[in-house]
Amino acid sequence: MEKYRHTNKLIHETSPYLLQHAHNPVNWMPWGEEALRQAKTENKLLLISIGYAACHWCHVMEHESFEDESVAAIMNEHYICIKVDREERPDVDQIYMTAVQLTTRRGGWPLNAVALPDGRPVWGGTYFPKESWVDILQQIAGYYLQNPEKTEAYAERLTHGIEQSSVIPLSNEAFPVGLAQIAKAVGLWQASFDMEEGGNRGAPKFMMPVNLLFLLRWAHQQHDLISESFVQITLEKMALGGIYDQAVGGFARYSTDSSWKVPHFEKMLYDNGQLISLYSQAFQKFQDPLYREVVADTIGWLKREMLSPENGFYSSLDADSEGIEGRFYVWQKAGLETLIGEEFDLFADYYQVNQTGYWEDGHYILLRKETDPVFAQKHGMEPVQLKEKVQRWKIKLMESRDKRIRPGLDDKILTSWNALAITGLTDAYRAFGDPEYLQLAEQNARFISGELATKEGVLRHSYKNGISKIDGFLEDYALFIQALISLFEVSGKETYLREANELTETAFEQFFDAKKNIFYFSPAGKTDLINRSIEVYDNVVPSSNSVMSNNLFKLGHLLEKNNYLRLAKTMLEKVGENVVQYPSGHANWLNLALNFADSHFEVVLAGPEATHLGKELQSHYLPNCLFCPGDTENLPLLKERLKKDKTLIYVCQNNSCLLPVEKPEEALQLVSD
Repeated sequence: MEKYRHTNKLIHETSPYLLQHAHNPVNWMPWGEEALRQAKTENKLLLISIGYAACHWCHVMEHESFEDESVAAIMNEHYICIKVDREERPDVDQIYMTAVQLTTRRGGWPLNAVALPDGRPVWGGTYFPKESWVDILQQIAGYYLQNPEKTEAYAERLTHGIEQSSVIPLSNEAFPVGLAQIAKAVGLWQASFDMEEGGNRGAPKFMMPVNLLFLLRWAHQQHDLISESFVQITLEKMALGGIYDQAVGGFARYSTDSSWKVPHFEKMLYDNGQLISLYSQAFQKFQDPLYREVVADTIGWLKREMLSPENGFYSSLDADSEGIEGRFYVWQKAGLETLIGEEFDLFADYYQVNQTGYWEDGHYILLRKETDPVFAQKHGMEPVQLKEKVQRWKIKLMESRDKRIRPGLDDKILTSWNALAITGLTDAYRAFGDPEYLQLAEQNARFISGELATKEGVLRHSYKNGISKIDGFLEDYALFIQALISLFEVSGKETYLREANELTETAFEQFFDAKKNIFYFSPAGKTDLINRSIEVYDNVVPSSNSVMSNNLFKLGHLLEKNNYLRLAKTMLEKVGENVVQYPSGHANWLNLALNFADSHFEVVLAGPEATHLGKELQSHYLPNCLFCPGDTENLPLLKERLKKDKTLIYVCQNNSCLLPVEKPEEALQLVSD
């Protein structure tokens, strides 16, 4: 049994990131009342260090500073040191990230902040080399001892700034967002499109699936050829680039360059869940076989490498293995020649094992420059021949890579990120009809409902080793409600819709501010936070309020709850001005705006073949349709619509339904007119 010189209070945690630091000489404590109480008792500043398991520079700073006994001695003498996994406590991360952004105009992880014993921040930054870190800690501790009143006054001003940042996006005046406003916003947005490589201009490049999902829908409904072309260019470049794992599927978090070549190699569940949705919906629209390949391989990777025995999905894979970033994912030419054999020249041309794919230190990143049909034609091959070869190559690559030392796995299971995976799998089922995709989604939903929800219907945020912990945040409720609605639409199982509605009622109790008509991120009753933040900006994950407002729109129609519809519109109008001025940060709000501003249909399928006909209909790209399949009259939209031994399809709009039809193609005609 391995003996450690040091063990701190993180040893009792379940987060892999916190456990990584459990044997540091720093006297780390987890975030909570005990740490805050000790800081007040000893009159010490809090040193709050925030990161996550797949964060490369977090590992670097740990090795340089937190494993160094002389550095640890300074930290322990002057501070109560707290380690936070940002994925476990996004509410804590939001507060101190806001503080750092207010004071330095930048942010990132590792995030390091110093706060008064009550949690009010006085200083913050990101990564620091060892010498700089020591100097900063000594200066701050000395200043606090000599100038406690000035430190207190500064903390008060900074805390006020954090509180103000929570209300800046919210307008007291209603700002309607109609088609003209959306068109203007998209026009502004298009100026930043990179029409050669896709994504935003420059580097690094983040994939931003929320944005691409909206632009795909906008292009479809408004026949916007610029947005349509931009989405197609982006999806193809990402799928052919090094940011996509060409060997086994799945995307890295972002590209460090402007052409999607060199990824930051960590793989996150939240990215891949959303990208499955994006490529599935894009396939429905364009029928591009490349999109089918991406979805199939990414789901294959999720199932093989990220699925727990309990049917939950793990959080992330590290960028590093054996202490080296990307080592698990890159290749040397000689090794590939031996592995592939006589087909190596063709393989090298296909995967750019040349100057294009060269990275550093004799290593290559596998990427592609052409789609399969173009490559096959160039080499005088039938597409089916190429496909067979590529499948053989992928098997060899996978088998070879499986012999390597694997990167670290963050095996905690988060409700919000799993919900994104459920929605992605449901979208894949709509697009491709593969029953395994729906089975995976339903198994995951059952796991969340069984292991991450209490008997009282309260969600927990995180699960590991049989323990569910941390009261759920708005993102957990919003994203799981969204997933449950999607599951209802494809399966017709009323239990999903009932659970979605019950969780919505709990969300109102826990998070809603009736005066502001908006939801807080953290549940009521939290005593370990200086501020309850309000999240409205859509980023790499859609904001919890934008998801919640879209949920209210859907549930308002499905359950005929006009108060939900009114609130969804009120929430949109509170952020409306910001939505129009900064569209790339409000893409999911624009999705809601389009629901209200343009044609939107509720498609009711009533009868014994409801889910079968629904499956046929939902294989098409119909982003402005909400589906309600069923064979009982338990739901408002199904009342008095059932006919014996017959399945009817009703296309409804604004509480008015057209005469029913019996064939999916007839319904398609009605929603496309």
